[in-house]
Amino acid sequence: MNWGKGIITGMVIFMVFILSMCIYMFRMPADEYDHQYYEKGLNFDKDFDKERQVYKDHAQPEINISGKEVSVTFIEPATGTVRFIRPSSEVLDKTFKLNTNAGKETAMSVSSLVAGKWQMILEWKSSDKFYLYQKEVYIK
Repeated sequence: MNWGKGIITGMVIFMVFILSMCIYMFRMPADEYDHQYYEKGLNFDKDFDKERQVYKDHAQPEINISGKEVSVTFIEPATGTVRFIRPSSEVLDKTFKLNTNAGKETAMSVSSLVAGKWQMILEWKSSDKFYLYQKEVYIK
């Protein structure tokens, strides 16, 4: 083989490589990004203050999981929300209302949740103070 054929063969192989990479990149799903990225950044301080308030007041809730029921015990009556976030799929995320009324404990049925690892985010108000607590839980 002479130099001309080797150079042309090398160029053809390189062009096929570049074309295959272009086709591969265009077939990849579009990168999804959070459209509220900047607003969440601005609200980060508020959430951080709520998380810090939990530790200041020693208000960390007690979470018990038994079967398909989750019970949460607070130090004082509370109202708010509980979000279960599935790390592997945003479609499976669920939000529950939280209200202990005059008591300190509430229970919720999580039978609609898929078994596995969940990020549990509790956001509540108690005694005119706002709290935020996050915990990783496993639902069976």
